[in-house]
Amino acid sequence: MAPSASTTLKLYTERAPSPVRPPIETIGSLPEVLRAFQSTTGWSLRYETEEAGNPIGASGSKKASKERWFASLAPGMGSSAGRLSLESLDTSNPPKKRPSVEFEAARGMASSIAGMVRELMQTRHALWRREADLAAGVPLLPHRENEDHLAERLQASVKAAAFAVEGQAAALYLLDEGTSELKLRSCWGLPFDRFAAPARRLQGSLADLEAMLGHAVVLENTALMPGWNAPEDFAAAVCVPVSSSTTILGTLWVFCDETRDFTDRQTNVVELAAGKIASDLEREMLLREGVESAQYRKQWAAAERMQKNQLPTVSPLLDGWQIAGWAAQAQGLGGTFYDWFCLPDGLLACALGESLDRGLESALSAAAVKAALRAHAAYHREAQRVLQRLNLTIWTNSAGDQYANVFLGLLETATGRICCSTAGRPSIVHLTPDRWISLTGRTPLLGESPESEFEQAGYELAVGESLVICSKGFREAADNGGCRLEEAGLARLLAENTHLTANQLCAMARECLHLHAENPRQDDVAVLVIKRTT
Repeated sequence: MAPSASTTLKLYTERAPSPVRPPIETIGSLPEVLRAFQSTTGWSLRYETEEAGNPIGASGSKKASKERWFASLAPGMGSSAGRLSLESLDTSNPPKKRPSVEFEAARGMASSIAGMVRELMQTRHALWRREADLAAGVPLLPHRENEDHLAERLQASVKAAAFAVEGQAAALYLLDEGTSELKLRSCWGLPFDRFAAPARRLQGSLADLEAMLGHAVVLENTALMPGWNAPEDFAAAVCVPVSSSTTILGTLWVFCDETRDFTDRQTNVVELAAGKIASDLEREMLLREGVESAQYRKQWAAAERMQKNQLPTVSPLLDGWQIAGWAAQAQGLGGTFYDWFCLPDGLLACALGESLDRGLESALSAAAVKAALRAHAAYHREAQRVLQRLNLTIWTNSAGDQYANVFLGLLETATGRICCSTAGRPSIVHLTPDRWISLTGRTPLLGESPESEFEQAGYELAVGESLVICSKGFREAADNGGCRLEEAGLARLLAENTHLTANQLCAMARECLHLHAENPRQDDVAVLVIKRTT
């Protein structure tokens, strides 16, 4: 026997609202400008909307006839498109008179007006969107005093949905992380032991699946429609989706003891309750994420300060020598560093390092490299030996995935001789008063292999000469056209200013990076300058 009309299934789909027609009065003084244009030129310039039966072209403006012209305008803010229309006045009665201004001149004036109106509308649209962005930027702060728990708020919303449509029970089912099951999270009018019941499989829950597609499902008689798998044994039910604009969270069910119909108004009330539940859930999620992210930001800022404070800020007081350095991290916390420290026997160790990781991992790796470098340099007097021991330390204390570029120079302050060794490919430039020489070589990365061998080189700086060491971020800094700064770009600039102090050369390298690169904070960068003055 075919089911009667009272047992049919009803699906409600929310219809998108029609676009709002922008009243001409909302465009400021435009109506007065159009009237003044007509009285001055004798041509009609009108603002028309799409609903007026005029097709609005997407190409901006066009000439529809010999003496007719259009300019499209897009008000935005959910409004329909419009256009300015220039044409002759309807002068069939009295006899037609020639306008006082030629058509080409009138079209030029109309085009200028259209340009100003576009700028006005673009400004209004930008303001409209900016206000919404500012509204979303208001921080959510938890006020725990006298605030109901989320469980109480959810149950109140579920109960209100049932009361509003004269239902006898209601239940909220939310998806799990795998979006394969629906678990009861709140209910009213059902036994409490329902919370201990296992989650329902989403597969086969036809009514829930249909609701999550955006339809409100009304089961007027559940006994005659068992295929829809109502979760509770009630005579009638309605199921609506619980979702935000971007995320489907689950479904809200309202149950009734007797077979009955639900009107459109009643279904809309249940949907409003589901919307409030979705808002409460997202608000709680945002509050928790906000509190956690605030704690993380504090910890991140503390780590940034700590990393910055560990960089040497006071140059060693050595007669005839100047040392300067600068480092910047792309994400505030990064993997580049410079360092200098005094050793016995009149040696000064100068180092620059760069972890090849990103963000927090690179900061941790750089801190380990820097600490191990200082430890090994205290016992060895050859830069090559220091890097070999450092490489073995990094290799044995990592998973084999921590790599770094390192420069180490041991400076004999009395003779001006520098014993250097590198891992990876940091840039090294020797500046003399009349030229520059690249000392950059390619060696194994630090941490690449426990059997890596590192070479050692010795240089002797004369008075007025400098060594400039910089990280990979300097070489790869690119401008808008993708042209990289490269080692030569920086070296040529510094070579023309060898008379400057080490601090000034370091500042010039930093300024060169900022002037050349489109985004100078895209990579971690560091520079170290060693100059002999006497």
